[in-house]
Amino acid sequence: MKKTGWLVGLMFVLVLALAGCGASDSDKSESSGDSKDTFTVGMEAGYPPFNWTQQDDSNGAVKIKDGSEYAGGYDVAIAQKVADKLGKELVIVKTEWDGLVPALTSGKIDAIVAGMSPTKERLKTIDFSDVYYTSNLVMVVKKGSKYENATSLADFSGAKITAQLNTFHYSVIDQINGVKKQSAMDNFPAMRVALESGKIDGYVSERPEGVSAAAANDNFAMVEFTDGFKTSKEDTAIAVGLQQGSDLKAKVNEALKEISEDDRTKLMDEAIANQPAAK
Repeated sequence: MKKTGWLVGLMFVLVLALAGCGASDSDKSESSGDSKDTFTVGMEAGYPPFNWTQQDDSNGAVKIKDGSEYAGGYDVAIAQKVADKLGKELVIVKTEWDGLVPALTSGKIDAIVAGMSPTKERLKTIDFSDVYYTSNLVMVVKKGSKYENATSLADFSGAKITAQLNTFHYSVIDQINGVKKQSAMDNFPAMRVALESGKIDGYVSERPEGVSAAAANDNFAMVEFTDGFKTSKEDTAIAVGLQQGSDLKAKVNEALKEISEDDRTKLMDEAIANQPAAK
């Protein structure tokens, strides 16, 4: 009995030791970039030309995890260059806008590459890389409408205007005197449908999306302002979202440094040209 008890005790200690080894490996933060050979990125795949969904892998599109579709666009091109620099396989997780930060903080994804700005509010919960794109705000309207030739915010007095939910785009609508501010919408495809149907007179967007919308749909026009929205640099800058304290930040910044301004412009031009046509 004593011998049997001793053997049982030894086996118990060995089991605990092995369990401890397994825990030390699995407890590594996925965002550290050291525990796996993938770089998992979250995006809407619905914000062209930054990111969109398509049916094949043409023009550098990457298959969306757990689906049959592919993600393409400027964000995908940037994410691919970062993944290549890290020596990892790029994995795209299609995620609703409001779910991106929770997905990152929970460890479901390693990074957000989704046309996201490093606002003070977001910096309370996540970190950001260096800026990889800077844009200006525009208005997307129906071609032939009285707003097509607008040049200032004052021209939109009385207009029904909206923007994406939980973005600074929606808050700047308040700068338009007399505007009929509509409920915020979940995504850009929904806003394009609302504009096409006449439910709204326009929506606030960044210039690349405005160019993209006008290129994809002959009924749309983009308004650039001579007297436009007042914004801060943090609002118009776009960066990679990362977990707070992640050692991926330095690695991502190194990768971004290797992408020249000319290359970034070329990638955006290609994204605008390659975006799927409006349905």
